[in-house]
Amino acid sequence: MSIIPPNMVRVPMGLSARLSLNNITGTNLEMLRLQEQLSSGRAINRPSDDIVKAVTIGVLDDRMERSQQLTRNYSHATAALGTLEAVLREASDLTREARGIASDQINLTASPAERVGQAGVVAQMLRGLFTIANREGVAGYVLGGSTTSQQPVEEFLGFYRFRSEGPGLTTDLDQASSVPITFGQSPVAGLSKRVRGSVSLGPSLAGDTRLADLRGVRGLGIATDELEMQFGTLPRVRVSLSNTDTVQDVVDRLTASIRELEASESVTVLGPGGVSFGPAGLRIDVAPPATPADPAPTLTFFDIGDGSTGRDLGLVQSPATAFTSTNTDGLALAPRLTMRSRIDGLTAVTDPLGQIRLENAGRVAIVDLAGSETIEDIKNRIESAGLGLRVSINSEGTGIDVLNDVSAGSAASLSIGEIAGNNSTATMLGIRTFAGATRVSDLNFGRGVQVVHNVPDPITGVPTASLNTDIRIALGDATGTTIDIDLAPTDLSTVDNMLGVINAQIQAGLASAGLAPGSLVARLADDGNGLLLDRSGAPAGAFTQPLRIEARNNSSAAEQLGLLFGTWNDTTQSLQGQDRARVRVDSLFSDLVDLREGLLNNSVQAIGLAGGTLDDTGNLLAESRGLVGSYQQRVSAADTREADRNLLDETTRSQLRDLDFTTAATRLTALQTQLQATLQSTAAVQQLSLLDYL
Repeated sequence: MSIIPPNMVRVPMGLSARLSLNNITGTNLEMLRLQEQLSSGRAINRPSDDIVKAVTIGVLDDRMERSQQLTRNYSHATAALGTLEAVLREASDLTREARGIASDQINLTASPAERVGQAGVVAQMLRGLFTIANREGVAGYVLGGSTTSQQPVEEFLGFYRFRSEGPGLTTDLDQASSVPITFGQSPVAGLSKRVRGSVSLGPSLAGDTRLADLRGVRGLGIATDELEMQFGTLPRVRVSLSNTDTVQDVVDRLTASIRELEASESVTVLGPGGVSFGPAGLRIDVAPPATPADPAPTLTFFDIGDGSTGRDLGLVQSPATAFTSTNTDGLALAPRLTMRSRIDGLTAVTDPLGQIRLENAGRVAIVDLAGSETIEDIKNRIESAGLGLRVSINSEGTGIDVLNDVSAGSAASLSIGEIAGNNSTATMLGIRTFAGATRVSDLNFGRGVQVVHNVPDPITGVPTASLNTDIRIALGDATGTTIDIDLAPTDLSTVDNMLGVINAQIQAGLASAGLAPGSLVARLADDGNGLLLDRSGAPAGAFTQPLRIEARNNSSAAEQLGLLFGTWNDTTQSLQGQDRARVRVDSLFSDLVDLREGLLNNSVQAIGLAGGTLDDTGNLLAESRGLVGSYQQRVSAADTREADRNLLDETTRSQLRDLDFTTAATRLTALQTQLQATLQSTAAVQQLSLLDYL
């Protein structure tokens, strides 16, 4: 019987088998993982393979996915901007060609027949521009603004109407920020000219006035939260104005809270007027003292913490002021004008509305606003006249604006005037295009009125009146009385200011000639638009001839004010000037229409003016092309940066995730050898029995 050496350790067969099986299983699992890595090409296939690397790879995957979307955005933006630049380039080329025609045809040697022939060329340019303006790109109509599915320019009453709405679409370019890919208004088509309301209509507070339509005392709107009130020395009580929507809701909530206080404390808080509202703000009528000797009851409101509800509603004032029987009015809440505002609640509308005259695109429409109950009624009636006009509330929420979308040139541009006997409705609403508040610099499509001023005597070198007069008015009396009008640049602020200067000089001239005061008055026409020289106030028989207007010292003031070619009315004894405050849409369409009409009418002056506006439009187009070019450069640079960043991310991800095939193959071979050795040794060991140890 052999003796087992003392250094030998006996291992149970079950334990030996389990250890061997674990070794074989581990090797198999490692080989399986390597086989999976070799087949997928990735070293990390699941988070458990390496949690740190897996998290980093996840971040890189998200960033690269966004990078792919940005790259698609860059490609989309590049295509859209390319189409937009092509539109502007073709419009610029067309503008240069039209300017060349104007430059050639303004020459006095050009014949009427030649100009008519060139008018046909300009008409074809208009057709080409119509096609250019309605060009579609990858984002829709490139001049379609925010409504890219709608054709931006349409033919309308023989002219061209711009139908785009909104500033245009933008695309997300990350580092390049948002870049516009469509234009709304542009020098090509649009720039809808706005007749800005010159009157603050002053809407009054009403029960259905929404709190969202109030500026509030601080001009920051109305916060609807909790506030506290205190009657006399009683404890404060909280009042919740949450979920209130209208002024009437606030009135009802305050009334209910005060009535509850009266019931719980057995006091009388409200007087007969209760809680109500006036034209400007809230009113709270507090009950008077029981006897004249008693102190006047007070109702005071407080904001809670950082709340502002009381201040916004004019209930909390600084310095603190309590409501009493004699102090009932809160501060003004400044309601904004909305389409729901009632006409009878407008402080500026002091007389019933009547008719107004609209002229646009060569058409005239008489619009009757009588019976309009809300601003929306006015809007609907003006827009339904079919002249291509839109009505909106101005950005300040104080008045209404009228937008003209029709590019019809100068002669057929927009005019909004009065009709005699209708309470000056257009002026009252602030939408008359030739009103007292109209700036003289806006006349003649923004060219204003030029006067001679400070012209010195060639001998003395001192300015003299005779060399600085602009207009001579021949009164038409038997003695041939004339009155000279001398206008200075400082007189040309507004039409009212200019009329004041003209009338002062007229009255001085009448007095000097010994004629009755008021025999001649300059004012705005009662019917239509234009300046009016009214001689109807003169004594009977004082004048036998019509008024005559002459330009003095080569001044263009008489012509630019519309008086030089005014119309004499013998019945009313007045000379009505031309309307020089018409509103023209500034666009290339309007410029080409003006050039075409000037050529057809053989008018050198009109051709020259059209050439000047084409120069201005050409400059605007160049600026727009430069802007689009800068956008293209930004997109290109951002695309390059994004490609570089994406390459770096992909390289980093590859280093973390991708498999080293050489190392993996070598490792797999080693594991195969290890597995084979393990199987062989295990097989040999498992064949032994207890007798082999004895």
